Amino acid sequence: MAASSVVRGEDAFKKVFKFYKRKSPPPDFSDVTDFSKGLPSDKIVPAVLDLSAVSDSEAARAGLQPVKSWRAFGLQGYPGFIFISNPFLRGSQPFWIRQCLKTYPQKPNVCNLDMHMSPSDTQDIWGQSVHGLSSSPSGKREPKTLLERLRWVTLGYHYNWDTKTYSANHHTPLPADLHLLSVQITAACGFPGFSAQAGILNYYRHDSSLGIHVDESELDHSRPLLSFSFGQSAIFLLGGVRREDPPTAMYMHSGDVMVMSGQSRLFYHAVPRIIPALEMEGHRMALFSQDSTLGGVLSEEDRLLCTRYIQSSRLNVTVRQVLGPGQRFPETPSPPQKTDASQAGGVPGQTSQRRKEEEESSL
Repeated sequence: MAASSVVRGEDAFKKVFKFYKRKSPPPDFSDVTDFSKGLPSDKIVPAVLDLSAVSDSEAARAGLQPVKSWRAFGLQGYPGFIFISNPFLRGSQPFWIRQCLKTYPQKPNVCNLDMHMSPSDTQDIWGQSVHGLSSSPSGKREPKTLLERLRWVTLGYHYNWDTKTYSANHHTPLPADLHLLSVQITAACGFPGFSAQAGILNYYRHDSSLGIHVDESELDHSRPLLSFSFGQSAIFLLGGVRREDPPTAMYMHSGDVMVMSGQSRLFYHAVPRIIPALEMEGHRMALFSQDSTLGGVLSEEDRLLCTRYIQSSRLNVTVRQVLGPGQRFPETPSPPQKTDASQAGGVPGQTSQRRKEEEESSL
């Protein structure tokens, strides 16, 4: 039974979400769009890119192929949605995976572990996880490393999970390399002048999911939202402006990039399922079989830890422009000072019932 046959009545999105999330019996994936195959379809249309917006040398600085080599698509009925099937140069993905695991979780950035641990305990998540991830399985259940307990990291303007807002007084510099990557992708997609101001990293284990939601907390919705995927594959659902609009299911493989702009910027979307790469023909994880073309050669320790991690996990980075040109955050009373990291925002799943229903996830 395909997903299209389960869409009935109200909240069609939720029905499809549950269809793809279920464990037994496993769902039928025949309706899932796979952009990597490049097969002709009446629903998939070529996306027009600005080939002159980014030079080949500029693209290479971010580990990207020349723009003329990108395979970019749109979907009929989803205006403003662009899917770029792995535009990264061979050997450059390991750099971005290492950044997500080793560099971006470092202070002053904020992560879910800050809610339960002191800043000194989360200062070096990577270093404290080296032994646990590099040791051979002993047969007994070992405690999870900090890296395996990592669920989200926020960058730039830090997202407040409780209030679903950003604020001027909770900001740290966004990594320059991630800003460069985002600016080049958006320029090629026809959005010059994009300013990468906030990032949210999600760390998915094999049983994780991301519930149905709309990204509307940014003050300027005219600027696109970027999504980068690394590691294991996943099913992504893209719906419409109402939960009653049945979503389209598509695969996200390692290196894939999505741009949500225009009307699609405020469409409902979700990730109901992670698909192990070994189950995906032609998408076996071989990311670390060659040296990185960015940031120098990976050390053996970095290579080992990153490989161990992504064998069962997926990384997703979303980048947003929070404020439009000339915009400022509205004046709000200063909140009471707190003595722990909870001023950064709550942990997903520990807030309101609405948040719990929206996320329906283990993140």
